[in-house]
Amino acid sequence: MGIEPGERGVGLSGGALPDGGAPGSSQAAGSCGATSDPTPSSWLANPRSTREVLDAFGLFAKHRLGQNFLVSDGVVAKILRLAELGPDDVVFEVGPGIGTLTVALLRQAGAVVSVEADRALEPVLAQTCERDSERFSLVMGDALRVDAEGLSSAVAALGLAGIDPEPRLLVSNLPYQVAATVILRTLEHMPRVRREVVMVQAEVADRIAATPGGRDYGAYTAKLGLYAQVTGRFEVGPGNFMPPPHVQSAVVRIDRRPCLGPDGTPLSPEHVAACAAVIDAAFAQRRKTIRNSMGALGFDRERLDAAFSATGIAPTTRAERLATADFVRLAEALGW
Repeated sequence: MGIEPGERGVGLSGGALPDGGAPGSSQAAGSCGATSDPTPSSWLANPRSTREVLDAFGLFAKHRLGQNFLVSDGVVAKILRLAELGPDDVVFEVGPGIGTLTVALLRQAGAVVSVEADRALEPVLAQTCERDSERFSLVMGDALRVDAEGLSSAVAALGLAGIDPEPRLLVSNLPYQVAATVILRTLEHMPRVRREVVMVQAEVADRIAATPGGRDYGAYTAKLGLYAQVTGRFEVGPGNFMPPPHVQSAVVRIDRRPCLGPDGTPLSPEHVAACAAVIDAAFAQRRKTIRNSMGALGFDRERLDAAFSATGIAPTTRAERLATADFVRLAEALGW
């Protein structure tokens, strides 16, 4: 989610939060998202505060790019409950926007490291997150290029005693154009992230939670199953954003689990990568049988036939009928 400098209004260097909107204030959430839930939430998650911050910095949403701001405190509170943060947890956030979710995460987590590509938001976040700035690190850049080492270094630079700087959770209102990639990439490359609680477009949530044989099931879902499982979801309607988007949204919780081989032992990273390669090959030509799809990509057909025989998987099966565990068995039978 990004915002750009407006043609009118206060310049970025002179932006200041309005009176009564300071971090930590008890400003009411307004008609959209008002809640009596005791879970700490966000003073920004209402239309009035969001509009005041945007106006103070001369910023506005780019409607043509589908940029929308979460203005429901109730949704923020539900995200926090689903995340189950601990006081020593380091949270990784992608696309903090003006800090609507960030300020709520800072009230529960040990530290938050947020990655934002839009430099226009840097001074905004410096003010909205000012109250907890000693536990907040902002990394300006592309979320698809950051790694666990870089994020850990950013948190370590805060000098927090008793806090392991490596992120343990991804909690974000993700930019929808990169959401699916961020979710899987984090699981693949940040092995100590144990949970993801993310806002995504509803159709992406459907892909994440799809089951074999379903319309939304594909290589992405099968590979996600190598690392984790969906353990929670709730829907978020357009009225929870300003301006309302033209799509439905959903928040999903994804918990990491060990990927087990046919003998029940956890797989090595190398074996998990081999399973992912088998999944990609099986789905490469979705309209073909799994034998023809994998054979077309260079897998030896005699080895394939032997693997199908050993696993009991019919070579005429289409990839979308197989669960992640089936691909693991097939990868093992192929010799990893």
